[in-house]
Amino acid sequence: MSGFSQKIARWLRRHAVAGLYVVVAASAGSAIIVPARADNMPVFAIEFKDGTVAPLRLQVPAGRPFKIELHNNGNTPAEFESTELRLEKVLGAHSSSFIVIRRLDRGAYKFFDDFHPDAPQAVLTAK
Repeated sequence: MSGFSQKIARWLRRHAVAGLYVVVAASAGSAIIVPARADNMPVFAIEFKDGTVAPLRLQVPAGRPFKIELHNNGNTPAEFESTELRLEKVLGAHSSSFIVIRRLDRGAYKFFDDFHPDAPQAVLTAK
C-alpha cells in the first residue's frame, strides 16, 4: 500500500460513517473511497406507549443495513431491548431516538419494552 493510500485508510478509520463505504474504481487502477449515504438505508419505525409496542411484528431486510426509529409517545419511559440482538435503548417519555443495524442473518429476533415486562414481546423478522 502506498503512503497516500495508507493516509486515506487512517483517515477513513477515524471518520467512518457507521463503517459503510462505497468503493469506486478509478481508471488509473486506484480506488476512491467515500462514505456511503445513510439515506440509502431503509427506515422502519417502532412506537412505544405506556406498555404497548407497535407493530408487534416488523419485517426488515436480511444482510444489509437498516435504521429503526424508536418513538415513545407515552407518559412513562420505555426501553427497546433485545437479548438476541444484544441491543437496548432507553427512551424518556415523549421522546424519539434511533438505532442502526448493519446486518442481520435471516431469522426472527424478539424485542420488548424492558420497563413494561407484562407487555407482549414483539418480533423483528429479517428476510
